[in-house]
Amino acid sequence: MTYHKRLSLLIVLDSIIVLSAIYLSYLTLHPYLVVLQYPKLILSSIALLVSHHLFASLYRLYNKAWEYASVSELTAIVKAVTYSIITTAIIQFLYNGDIYFRALMITWMLHIIFIGGSRFSWRVYRDRYIHTNRIKKRTLIIGAGAGGHMAVRQLNKNADTDLMPVAYIDDDPKKFRLQYFGIPVVGDSTTIKQAVESYKIDNIIIAIPSLSKQDLKRIFDECAKTAAKTQIMPMIEDIISGKVSVNQFRDVQVEDLLGREPVKLDIESISEYVTGKTILVTGAGGSIGSEICRQISRFNPKKLLLLGHGENSIYGIDMELRGLKLEEIEIIPVIADVQDRDRIFEIVERHRPDVVYHAAAHKHVPLMEYNPKEAVKNNVIGTRNVAEAADTFGVETFVLVSSDKAVNPTNVMGSTKRIAEMVIQNLDKHSSTKYVAVRFGNVLGSRGSVIPLFKKQIQTGGPVTVTHPDMTRYFMTIPEASRLVLQAGALARGGEVFVLDMGEPVKIVDLAKNLIQLSGYTIEEIGIKFAGIRPGEKMFEELLGENEVHQKPVFPKIFIGKTVEFNYSTVNHLIDSFLEMEPERLKEIVLGMANKKEIDLLNHV
Repeated sequence: MTYHKRLSLLIVLDSIIVLSAIYLSYLTLHPYLVVLQYPKLILSSIALLVSHHLFASLYRLYNKAWEYASVSELTAIVKAVTYSIITTAIIQFLYNGDIYFRALMITWMLHIIFIGGSRFSWRVYRDRYIHTNRIKKRTLIIGAGAGGHMAVRQLNKNADTDLMPVAYIDDDPKKFRLQYFGIPVVGDSTTIKQAVESYKIDNIIIAIPSLSKQDLKRIFDECAKTAAKTQIMPMIEDIISGKVSVNQFRDVQVEDLLGREPVKLDIESISEYVTGKTILVTGAGGSIGSEICRQISRFNPKKLLLLGHGENSIYGIDMELRGLKLEEIEIIPVIADVQDRDRIFEIVERHRPDVVYHAAAHKHVPLMEYNPKEAVKNNVIGTRNVAEAADTFGVETFVLVSSDKAVNPTNVMGSTKRIAEMVIQNLDKHSSTKYVAVRFGNVLGSRGSVIPLFKKQIQTGGPVTVTHPDMTRYFMTIPEASRLVLQAGALARGGEVFVLDMGEPVKIVDLAKNLIQLSGYTIEEIGIKFAGIRPGEKMFEELLGENEVHQKPVFPKIFIGKTVEFNYSTVNHLIDSFLEMEPERLKEIVLGMANKKEIDLLNHV
């Protein structure tokens, strides 16, 4: 129906309602009333009819979508009717010197009942008959607070949704057995499985936007015991900012189940050393490097250099950042290999960056076991090239992206990352540049992480392969890892190794189970196969060695490792002679250096 047809219909309907209400009120008081013989009724009818349409327009009763009518619409009706009655009373007093209070009170009551009934009857009809004609998924709402109420209202309003809320779950015992919007609170989070079975639930929505990571994981574990699909409500700030609507529920992600809260940034300190500066990011096309670039772009640097060896990945992040229309930032894509010393020096000399984030590295543990010389070339020599260029051309801050595998390493990749830390720590002793390292745990969703592998295995029907049932790792998200890099640069004084308090380590097998359940399958359907520990892998990872630990954080959830003394001459000798070594001997030497074992390199070349 067009707007004008709808408006005309409502005006005619309201006119009939107004005249009926005032006539019935007078008829109640004067049963034998003859309208044409009662001029007071005619005057009151005209006054009420005109004033009603005036106030109905003022309170926009003709513009509201009554199929979504709620308390606010009822309030508007009461105001419009009340002011119409008051206006009619004033006209009666001016014309007759008297006000017919009893007749107007009855008219007021009938007026509200008829107008409200005509409007809300459409919503009742729509909700009860039109909506129920569609097959909908019976939905359990976790949380009977503001978020849950908001979700239920949106689901009830949205005619296109296939979700129908039928029950609440809430841990507040005071809410048990209460009803909100006609939907009962049927238990707490320990009764989710029983509620799903009793109410034949198809879908679960976790509607507590302020829920902590630990509580979310606890509730999801209960939801995972059922066959219902579990979704989560968007964050309140995303709803308020308009990024998403309330009913844009999303699937729970593995990142939601890390079990700890993300680190918050000191925005002011980061802005001071990034805004208006020239920033170089190596490995800018990788998972961490590209996210560092995204995070940096928020702080409006003067120039952002995207350096990488792979042209496709650099092209991708370059186009992405340009798509954001960051007109104040000069974005320069640079194709270069950190192993090419002359090229790196040329780039740093030409652009004179203020800050360097060195994320370029080989990071695949098993691959580096088979290719130790490439690991040394990229992770050690590549780091030295970029770090010495920073020293030569006066870079203010150099941040190395390291790894938790650099602690007591048992593999080539971790050992070369620890030696890379030695390179920058040695430079820091006699340079005006501040050199720092940041150690990560495993980054969820990054290239080479277990998540993409597990997802692919699930898509092909399984089984998911896990190395060992007791293997554990620390995990963090890509944005969180990148934010830690920025914060480390702001905290840098020179020579530090920054580490994030990553909470409790996670068993890889538990991660696999969560991912299977999040994908809508049971563990039995997909299966889990234990394949055995791969070359170079450790059962448990550490973030700091025993002799590196500082007891107190320098920033909420960020710790600094103590500087450990080492013999840097062995690093120089490794760089000078590694090409002449057999792979197995090279592996032995880099492992020994990283673990500070006494190895006479000169006698073992």
